[in-house]
Amino acid sequence: MARRGESSGSAVPGVALLEAPSVGRVSLADLRPGARAVVAQVIGTDPTARRLGELGFTPGTTVEVVRRAPLRDPVIYRVKDYDICLRRVQAAGIRVDEVSEVDEVRG
Repeated sequence: MARRGESSGSAVPGVALLEAPSVGRVSLADLRPGARAVVAQVIGTDPTARRLGELGFTPGTTVEVVRRAPLRDPVIYRVKDYDICLRRVQAAGIRVDEVSEVDEVRG
């Protein structure tokens, strides 16, 4: 999350994200390998956003960051028992709520 006085824009150059009202809501592209999160929304109406929904990135779905290429792009995500590889630009349009270990235990 951006601190006061810092930009809250995307970590991906050329991609502007909508400011999410929820505390802790981040872009899927910002998560580290091993992190788990729940999809909150897919931003956009373009064919890529629609296809991400068809592939399982729908609100309420749990996503795990499996691994990242050495230069941080692309990244492999686990969604609904299968792995999918996305570029950071594609993942930047998916807003998620990160799941902490405490949340998983309560599950």
